[in-house]
Amino acid sequence: MTLLLVQLGMILMFLLLGWAMLQREAYWLISGFSTRPKEEQEELIANGFPQRTGKLMIATAVGMVLLMPLYWTSFAYTFEVQFGFMLVFLMGGLIYLSKYEVPKKRKRSYIISTSLFVVVIGALGVLEYIAYQDYELIARGQSFEITGVYGDEWPYQEVTKVELLDEMPEVTFKQDGFGMSTIAKGRFKVKDYGSSLLFIRKETSPILYIEMGKKKIFINAKTPERTTEWFEELKSKTRD
Repeated sequence: MTLLLVQLGMILMFLLLGWAMLQREAYWLISGFSTRPKEEQEELIANGFPQRTGKLMIATAVGMVLLMPLYWTSFAYTFEVQFGFMLVFLMGGLIYLSKYEVPKKRKRSYIISTSLFVVVIGALGVLEYIAYQDYELIARGQSFEITGVYGDEWPYQEVTKVELLDEMPEVTFKQDGFGMSTIAKGRFKVKDYGSSLLFIRKETSPILYIEMGKKKIFINAKTPERTTEWFEELKSKTRD
């Protein structure tokens, strides 16, 4: 629901920006437009640059609206697809709009917008890879380790509670981490538990809960059987 509200807010923002540019000629909403010399502003308007920018905002919103029905299907990556469409369409559109720049700034505009596109897409690709990187719980002789980003190693003597929960308690908000459509990894606030470290695949249960004083960890595996194995391993080690 939170992701849906975020998407609706973005759609409304794009629609309002596009409407303001097309219907109210609020070209000052375009970054840097109001600080340009009067001659350049007039040339840009004559070329149709600000008008096409408004149309780009509206087209982006319409595309996001057309993808909204995915939220009511079993498709697990709706947020990623919608956000990816918005980013690629919007930034690709800005590269295209460079052809309507004033001639003396056209080449620079192409270079800047294309470079920005490559950097942003590349950075998001790396973040997506990290977010969906697999993790494991490994029981060792004197400690257990959770692999991957946000993972660490903890001695069994610090463990005060190990439980197998039927479902994940309510997560109230993210503090530091990745909250994707199908995975939550990092630090989150959990109702009745407070700040907790999550390694959760949202479509899978049960959930292994590990408590070490004030430190709380929720984790599950790709299959219920593997999560249960982790629980039995930790339970036997912490009884020793």
